[in-house]
Amino acid sequence: MAIPTVLKAQKRALRKAISATLSQLPLTNIEEQSQEITARVLSLTSFKHATSVSCYLSMPSGEVRTPAIVDAILASGKTLFVPKIQTAEGNMDFFRIHSADDLASLPSGTWGIKEPDVLWQGEKRTSILGSTTEGLDMILLPGVAFDRSLSRLGHGKGYYDRFVSSYVASGRPKPLLVGLGLREQLLYEGVPMADHDWKLDVLVTPDGTLFADGENTESTI
Repeated sequence: MAIPTVLKAQKRALRKAISATLSQLPLTNIEEQSQEITARVLSLTSFKHATSVSCYLSMPSGEVRTPAIVDAILASGKTLFVPKIQTAEGNMDFFRIHSADDLASLPSGTWGIKEPDVLWQGEKRTSILGSTTEGLDMILLPGVAFDRSLSRLGHGKGYYDRFVSSYVASGRPKPLLVGLGLREQLLYEGVPMADHDWKLDVLVTPDGTLFADGENTESTI
Protein backbone atom coordinates (compact mmCIF):
# COMPACT_ATOMS: atom_id res chain seq x y z
CA MET A 1 0.00 0.00 0.00
CA ALA A 2 1.46 3.35 -1.06
CA ILE A 3 2.09 5.89 1.70
CA PRO A 4 1.13 9.51 0.87
CA THR A 5 4.17 11.70 0.18
CA VAL A 6 3.42 14.13 3.02
CA LEU A 7 3.02 11.34 5.58
CA LYS A 8 6.22 9.70 4.39
CA ALA A 9 8.09 13.00 4.78
CA GLN A 10 6.67 13.50 8.28
CA LYS A 11 7.81 10.05 9.34
CA ARG A 12 11.26 10.53 7.85
CA ALA A 13 11.76 13.87 9.63
CA LEU A 14 10.62 12.46 12.98
CA ARG A 15 12.90 9.43 12.64
CA LYS A 16 15.84 11.72 11.95
CA ALA A 17 15.10 13.95 14.95
CA ILE A 18 14.56 11.12 17.43
CA SER A 19 17.53 9.15 16.14
CA ALA A 20 19.75 12.19 16.69
CA THR A 21 18.54 12.43 20.28
CA LEU A 22 19.04 8.72 20.92
CA SER A 23 22.55 8.80 19.49
CA GLN A 24 23.54 11.22 22.26
CA LEU A 25 22.28 9.02 25.10
CA PRO A 26 25.06 7.46 27.20
CA LEU A 27 24.95 3.68 27.21
CA THR A 28 24.72 3.78 31.01
CA ASN A 29 21.50 5.80 30.72
CA ILE A 30 20.01 3.33 28.25
CA GLU A 31 20.96 0.45 30.53
CA GLU A 32 19.37 2.10 33.57
CA GLN A 33 16.14 2.79 31.68
CA SER A 34 16.16 -0.73 30.28
CA GLN A 35 16.38 -2.20 33.78
CA GLU A 36 13.26 -0.25 34.81
CA ILE A 37 11.44 -1.35 31.67
CA THR A 38 12.46 -4.98 32.16
CA ALA A 39 11.01 -4.98 35.68
CA ARG A 40 7.73 -3.54 34.37
CA VAL A 41 7.48 -6.07 31.54
CA LEU A 42 8.08 -9.01 33.86
CA SER A 43 5.37 -7.73 36.23
CA LEU A 44 2.69 -7.50 33.51
CA THR A 45 -0.16 -9.93 34.12
CA SER A 46 -0.32 -10.58 30.38
CA PHE A 47 3.36 -11.50 30.35
CA LYS A 48 2.99 -13.84 33.30
CA HIS A 49 0.09 -15.62 31.59
CA ALA A 50 1.72 -15.78 28.14
CA THR A 51 3.14 -19.12 27.07
CA SER A 52 4.61 -18.00 23.73
CA VAL A 53 6.44 -14.68 23.45
CA SER A 54 8.44 -12.99 20.71
CA CYS A 55 11.11 -10.50 21.71
CA TYR A 56 13.51 -8.55 19.53
CA LEU A 57 17.24 -8.90 20.17
CA SER A 58 18.37 -5.35 20.84
CA MET A 59 20.98 -3.30 19.05
CA PRO A 60 23.98 -2.12 21.10
CA SER A 61 22.58 1.42 21.38
CA GLY A 62 19.58 3.58 20.58
CA GLU A 63 16.83 1.33 21.92
CA VAL A 64 15.67 -0.57 24.98
CA ARG A 65 18.04 -3.42 25.82
CA THR A 66 16.37 -6.83 25.96
CA PRO A 67 18.93 -9.45 27.14
CA ALA A 68 17.39 -9.67 30.63
CA ILE A 69 13.87 -10.04 29.20
CA VAL A 70 14.96 -12.76 26.80
CA ASP A 71 16.73 -14.61 29.61
CA ALA A 72 13.60 -14.38 31.77
CA ILE A 73 11.41 -15.77 28.97
CA LEU A 74 13.66 -18.80 28.61
CA ALA A 75 14.09 -19.29 32.36
CA SER A 76 10.32 -19.22 32.93
CA GLY A 77 9.70 -22.05 30.48
CA LYS A 78 7.84 -19.89 27.96
CA THR A 79 8.39 -20.52 24.27
CA LEU A 80 10.68 -17.81 22.86
CA PHE A 81 10.63 -16.60 19.26
CA VAL A 82 12.96 -13.94 17.85
CA PRO A 83 12.75 -12.03 14.56
CA LYS A 84 14.73 -12.74 11.43
CA ILE A 85 14.71 -10.54 8.34
CA GLN A 86 14.07 -12.48 5.14
CA THR A 87 16.22 -10.25 2.93
CA ALA A 88 15.17 -11.66 -0.44
CA GLU A 89 11.45 -11.27 0.29
CA GLY A 90 11.77 -8.06 2.33
CA ASN A 91 9.73 -9.63 5.11
CA MET A 92 10.27 -10.83 8.65
CA ASP A 93 9.40 -14.07 10.42
CA PHE A 94 9.91 -15.24 14.00
CA PHE A 95 11.95 -18.35 14.77
CA ARG A 96 12.00 -20.42 17.93
CA ILE A 97 14.98 -20.25 20.30
CA HIS A 98 15.29 -23.41 22.36
CA SER A 99 17.74 -22.52 25.11
CA ALA A 100 20.29 -20.04 26.43
CA ASP A 101 23.02 -21.96 24.60
CA ASP A 102 21.03 -21.77 21.37
CA LEU A 103 20.64 -18.02 21.87
CA ALA A 104 24.34 -17.50 22.58
CA SER A 105 25.31 -19.35 19.40
CA LEU A 106 23.25 -17.19 17.03
CA PRO A 107 25.23 -15.40 14.29
CA SER A 108 25.01 -11.66 13.65
CA GLY A 109 22.61 -10.59 10.92
CA THR A 110 21.06 -7.31 9.80
CA TRP A 111 22.40 -4.22 11.65
CA GLY A 112 24.72 -6.45 13.66
CA ILE A 113 21.79 -7.96 15.55
CA LYS A 114 21.88 -11.68 16.28
CA GLU A 115 19.49 -13.65 14.09
CA PRO A 116 18.60 -17.36 14.13
CA ASP A 117 19.77 -19.77 11.48
CA VAL A 118 16.95 -21.60 9.71
CA LEU A 119 18.38 -24.87 11.02
CA TRP A 120 18.74 -26.02 14.62
CA GLN A 121 20.62 -29.21 15.42
CA GLY A 122 20.35 -30.25 11.78
CA GLU A 123 16.59 -29.78 11.52
CA LYS A 124 14.47 -26.93 10.23
CA ARG A 125 13.92 -24.39 12.99
CA THR A 126 10.25 -23.76 13.84
CA SER A 127 8.95 -20.42 12.57
CA ILE A 128 5.63 -18.66 13.03
CA LEU A 129 4.70 -17.91 9.42
CA GLY A 130 6.16 -21.23 8.32
CA SER A 131 3.59 -23.02 10.48
CA THR A 132 -0.18 -23.04 10.62
CA THR A 133 -0.28 -24.17 14.25
CA GLU A 134 2.37 -22.16 16.11
CA GLY A 135 0.91 -19.13 17.85
CA LEU A 136 2.14 -16.05 19.67
CA ASP A 137 0.54 -14.63 22.79
CA MET A 138 2.71 -11.52 22.87
CA ILE A 139 5.17 -9.59 20.72
CA LEU A 140 7.64 -7.22 22.38
CA LEU A 141 8.42 -4.53 19.80
CA PRO A 142 11.10 -1.87 19.44
CA GLY A 143 10.44 1.47 17.78
CA VAL A 144 11.90 4.87 17.02
CA ALA A 145 9.05 6.86 18.63
CA PHE A 146 5.74 6.31 20.40
CA ASP A 147 2.87 8.49 21.58
CA ARG A 148 0.25 8.30 24.32
CA SER A 149 -2.41 6.93 21.99
CA LEU A 150 -0.05 3.95 21.50
CA SER A 151 0.95 4.82 17.95
CA ARG A 152 4.38 3.51 16.99
CA LEU A 153 6.94 4.78 14.51
CA GLY A 154 9.32 2.07 13.35
CA HIS A 155 12.48 2.26 11.27
CA GLY A 156 10.53 2.58 8.03
CA LYS A 157 10.77 -0.92 6.61
CA GLY A 158 7.31 -2.06 7.74
CA TYR A 159 8.51 -5.47 8.94
CA TYR A 160 6.36 -5.68 12.06
CA ASP A 161 3.23 -4.28 10.41
CA ARG A 162 3.45 -6.77 7.55
CA PHE A 163 4.14 -9.64 9.92
CA VAL A 164 1.10 -8.88 12.10
CA SER A 165 -1.12 -8.48 9.04
CA SER A 166 0.08 -11.82 7.62
CA TYR A 167 -0.33 -13.53 10.97
CA VAL A 168 -3.90 -12.29 11.44
CA ALA A 169 -4.75 -13.13 7.82
CA SER A 170 -3.80 -16.75 8.58
CA GLY A 171 -6.77 -16.93 10.95
CA ARG A 172 -4.83 -16.80 14.20
CA PRO A 173 -5.78 -14.32 16.97
CA LYS A 174 -3.71 -11.14 17.01
CA PRO A 175 -0.92 -11.30 19.61
CA LEU A 176 -0.73 -8.61 22.29
CA LEU A 177 1.55 -5.92 20.86
CA VAL A 178 3.77 -4.49 23.60
CA GLY A 179 6.12 -1.64 22.73
CA LEU A 180 9.27 -0.93 24.72
CA GLY A 181 10.30 2.72 24.73
CA LEU A 182 12.96 4.84 26.33
CA ARG A 183 11.90 8.07 28.01
CA GLU A 184 13.16 10.09 25.05
CA GLN A 185 11.02 8.07 22.62
CA LEU A 186 7.63 8.87 24.17
CA LEU A 187 6.21 11.97 22.50
CA TYR A 188 3.40 14.21 23.66
CA GLU A 189 2.57 15.12 20.07
CA GLY A 190 1.05 12.45 17.87
CA VAL A 191 3.17 10.01 15.88
CA PRO A 192 2.16 10.00 12.18
CA MET A 193 0.41 6.77 11.22
CA ALA A 194 -0.76 5.22 7.95
CA ASP A 195 -3.92 3.12 7.69
CA HIS A 196 -1.94 -0.12 7.57
CA ASP A 197 0.18 0.70 10.66
CA TRP A 198 -0.73 -1.35 13.72
CA LYS A 199 -1.22 0.40 17.06
CA LEU A 200 0.15 -1.10 20.24
CA ASP A 201 -1.91 -2.67 22.99
CA VAL A 202 0.62 -1.75 25.66
CA LEU A 203 3.59 0.62 25.87
CA VAL A 204 6.19 0.11 28.60
CA THR A 205 8.52 2.98 29.53
CA PRO A 206 10.83 3.49 32.51
CA ASP A 207 8.22 5.81 34.03
CA GLY A 208 5.22 3.53 33.69
CA THR A 209 2.99 1.46 31.46
CA LEU A 210 0.30 2.74 29.09
CA PHE A 211 -2.59 0.52 28.03
CA ALA A 212 -4.92 0.77 25.05
CA ASP A 213 -7.94 0.95 27.36
CA GLY A 214 -6.65 4.26 28.72
CA GLU A 215 -5.47 2.96 32.06
CA ASN A 216 -1.86 3.56 33.01
CA THR A 217 0.62 3.14 35.82
CA GLU A 218 2.72 6.18 35.05
CA SER A 219 4.31 7.98 37.95
CA THR A 220 4.78 11.16 35.91
CA ILE A 221 1.71 12.21 33.92
